[in-house]
Amino acid sequence: MKRIGFLVNPVAGMGGAVGLKGTDGREVLKKAISLGAEPVSPLRAESFLLKASQLISKEEELDFELLSAEGEMGGSSLNKFEIFKKRTKLIYEPKKETTQEDTKHLCKEFLKEKVDLILFCGGDGTARDVSKVIGREIPMLGIPSGVKMHSALFALNPATAASLFLLFLKDQCEFKDAEIMDVDEESFRKGEMKVKLFAYARTPYRKVLLQGRKSVFESVNEELAKDEIARYLEEIVEEKDTLFILGPGTTTARVAEHLGIKKTLLGVDLIKNKTLFAKDVNEKEILTYLNKFKKAKIIVSVIGSQGFVFGRGNQQISAEVIKKVGKNNIFILATPEKLRETEVLRVDTGDENLDKELAGYVRVISGYHEMVLRKIELPQA
Repeated sequence: MKRIGFLVNPVAGMGGAVGLKGTDGREVLKKAISLGAEPVSPLRAESFLLKASQLISKEEELDFELLSAEGEMGGSSLNKFEIFKKRTKLIYEPKKETTQEDTKHLCKEFLKEKVDLILFCGGDGTARDVSKVIGREIPMLGIPSGVKMHSALFALNPATAASLFLLFLKDQCEFKDAEIMDVDEESFRKGEMKVKLFAYARTPYRKVLLQGRKSVFESVNEELAKDEIARYLEEIVEEKDTLFILGPGTTTARVAEHLGIKKTLLGVDLIKNKTLFAKDVNEKEILTYLNKFKKAKIIVSVIGSQGFVFGRGNQQISAEVIKKVGKNNIFILATPEKLRETEVLRVDTGDENLDKELAGYVRVISGYHEMVLRKIELPQA
């Protein structure tokens, strides 16, 4: 019988939509809640469990047990699915307000219980906390739910995590060493990207189902290409009385630089009539402004190697924001070098129907009046 540790970080991802770029630390969490942040992880965990239950119900003779904590750290979600409820053993009672110490304590229990795999729902911070306790002793797989997800052990979305889980149960997956990357959140909020390799972990592997780690591209050609893209975008943002939603990244920052605007490198800014209209906005603020403008457009850049357009690091541009702006009012930017290193484009908005609507061939701006067609693909979970 396979024994699976199941862990949900209830607060992971709450800082994304409200523009806090993470939720590490109690003070940041309090601020996120004060800004109207709502839990993300329980919904992502239940999306995973729903898909996993559908896949497992079609199989015969799968012998496994799930070990988890009471309440929001896993037990509450598991109890909603009969197929998992009868296979669940709760081994830890967390505090009412969970912290990273609860994550570590639960992982220590996983070690004692000699689980075969740890499934965790969270972001890079959760991956780091799990790794601190288990090292490489137990394979781990991430269900993406955080703001920062640069590590290579995350599935593309909850559905592909469910597919990997099934392959693991059937002994049909490979294993590989995956990098756990971590970002200094304090620097991140100041617009500085300080990413470091924290550790390696063993993870179930199937190339099309794991996201890979984020790549940062730096070269002379890369910088020239950003300038060419920025020159073209200068012409686009001349459109009067249109609200431009400028996503995070160095490519979008170059666009702002050409306009004489100092952009929030890792946040979302709003531009109107080629001037800064609002800086470092969250989802709620964007939606408020969208109600005041008849025309709005989104400008986002592709995350290198991972290929994500939405759902990684730009959660302020939420599914509701995207639907309000409209699919045809989205500009996607990527330098030729980044496109060479990125096999497919991806989206993970948290809204399955919207992801399907966004899928298909899109135009990617790669230079001055230069565009290429690339396909946004949905993983075959």
